[in-house]
Amino acid sequence: MTEPDPAALAPRERSILALERRGFSGPGAKERAIREELGLAPVRYYQLLNALLDDPRALASDPVTVNRLRRVRESRRTER
Repeated sequence: MTEPDPAALAPRERSILALERRGFSGPGAKERAIREELGLAPVRYYQLLNALLDDPRALASDPVTVNRLRRVRESRRTER
């Protein structure tokens, strides 16, 4: 089996991961950045992000961010 090619991520997928690497101050700042920079509704953004976390190409491209977000997602699931 060959390694996934991180370059195979679409520009929008790379932009989503880049946005997740940033820190945001104050409520609403991240949602505003999602709308202004990516042109997405926050609900759609989080749908795409969730699918991206299960994509091996995303893990190969940015393992630190993807693994951090996977841990956050898992801890939220266990809280429910």
